[in-house]
Amino acid sequence: MSVGETPITIIGNLTADPEIKFTASGAALARFTVASTPRTFDKDSGQWRDGTSTFFRCAAWRSLAEHVGDSLTKGARVVVSGRIRQHDWQTPEGENRSMLAVEVDDIGASLRFTTVTINGKHPAAGAGTSDDAWAPAGAPAVQKTAEEPPF
Repeated sequence: MSVGETPITIIGNLTADPEIKFTASGAALARFTVASTPRTFDKDSGQWRDGTSTFFRCAAWRSLAEHVGDSLTKGARVVVSGRIRQHDWQTPEGENRSMLAVEVDDIGASLRFTTVTINGKHPAAGAGTSDDAWAPAGAPAVQKTAEEPPF
């Protein structure tokens, strides 16, 4: 992250399936909107109340975009980490427009209300390296014996 950028973390739900597009050079782009709605407990009524939703337009690039498209659908609860970017343009009628959006650095499913299964391995894991996701990158593979527990 560069100096002067505005970092943001959003927890919310996708309002629709991500839109996946590819640039002329072949770079994947995923666009999606995350709705974040605060909830408070009303002691008088004994019920939870939803506050006003805030909608964040988001964009993810390259392999992250492809993973978003392959993994997430409308309604998925996610945790998004990224940077706020301002986009300025002019309409065909000559009117100036501006919009804030989140350039996504990382995104994951929220485990607060559900479970997920992770498919794939850490990028550092490969031939001759440990398949332990917590092992340092390039760590040698460890041979397990029959006496060792399976974890």
